[in-house]
Formats: sequence, structure tokens, C-alpha cells
Amino acid sequence: MDVDLIFKIAAIGIIVAVLHQVLIRSGREEQAMMVTLAGIVVVLMMLVQQISTLFETVKSVFGL
Repeated sequence: MDVDLIFKIAAIGIIVAVLHQVLIRSGREEQAMMVTLAGIVVVLMMLVQQISTLFETVKSVFGL
């Protein structure tokens, strides 16, 4: 796994956590939940890209 990807995911997690807390403290619970969900979606999209790359590599190694 690419270390760069780990740092990107960690940065997204930190930003989402900070935004979530700021929104919760200002009484915007719904927006806080949306920020959290958006962060999860972004991370999942990044992981799906990596899994796709893995499958393409496996296919090429085995000539599929």
C-alpha cells in the first residue's frame, strides 16, 4: 500500500473530525453528519480506486 495514500486518508479523517466538532458545537448537527458522510464517501472512493488497480495487476500477472 502506498504510504502517500495512508497520509491522505489520515488528513481527510482529521479535517472531517475538526469540521464535525465545529458544526456540532455551533448547533448544526445535520451538517456535521453530512460532512462525516462525505468524508467516508471520499475515502471509500480512494480505496475503490486502489482495489481496482490491484485487480488489474492480478489480471495482468495471470494473463486473464
